[in-house]
Amino acid sequence: MVAYGGISSLSLSPSPCFSSLPYLRRRCFSTRRTFALMAGLGDDPVRDWILSEGKASKITRISPVGGGCINRASRYDTDAGSFFVKTNRNIGPSMFEGEALGLDAMYKTRTIRVPQPFKVGSLPTGGSYIIMEFVEFGASRSNQSVLGRKLAEMHKAGKSEKGFGFDVENTIGSTPQINTWSSDWIQFYGEHRLGYQLKLAQKQYGDSTIYQKGQRLIQKIAPLFENIVIEPCLLHGDLWSGNITYDKNGEPVILDPACYCESLWLCHIILWKGQPTICIFPFHIVST
Repeated sequence: MVAYGGISSLSLSPSPCFSSLPYLRRRCFSTRRTFALMAGLGDDPVRDWILSEGKASKITRISPVGGGCINRASRYDTDAGSFFVKTNRNIGPSMFEGEALGLDAMYKTRTIRVPQPFKVGSLPTGGSYIIMEFVEFGASRSNQSVLGRKLAEMHKAGKSEKGFGFDVENTIGSTPQINTWSSDWIQFYGEHRLGYQLKLAQKQYGDSTIYQKGQRLIQKIAPLFENIVIEPCLLHGDLWSGNITYDKNGEPVILDPACYCESLWLCHIILWKGQPTICIFPFHIVST
């Protein structure tokens, strides 16, 4: 891990959302911004932050990083270490704010490694950016069992006192994800997950038949879970192979979250589709 001496973490206000995440901070789009959004000291707010709060005195190299299709990604090498920066010229800071809150929530569990987020802001010519820790990736994907164990530890550490949802709306890819809090998982899943996707599909394709069938399905969910206790816990939210990697020491790293608090039961069913058994087995051992 690259050490950034003296760099302060995100400035966020306290939240009672997670009993085992005492440092998680709350931010809602309808209230004051807790990520400081700045126009910057000059024409380049990313450079300004790195050379001030980032504790660097010079930027030695800026190089593009591939892999994404929504945002532009760059590595900033400095005399204080390296930073990972994503920018988007067409979208305001709300998308990166949601990502940063999710990264921060997972980072504070001290379980699985995630890039530590440092700054979210607006670009003076339009768009937004996020600055985070640069993680040096390795070539190996050998620690599948460690991945399963650490994810389970994160889920257990991230139990939610507020129910199902998250303190901020975010995006899964470029699709908005509604995270309004609910104490009822059936209501949350039916309205904000399956129901919301059905509405998007109807709006885009005009297929009312699928929408109506989906609504009938939602009405049939509740009887399937009678007398079952469903506990909300912190999930990555968009965990597929492209968002899982390993650092140079072979430790698993998860990226690009769309975090929210969801049923761990649902995580058991969906999360591991296509994952090797060596990863699934320790996940179930730790989480049960």
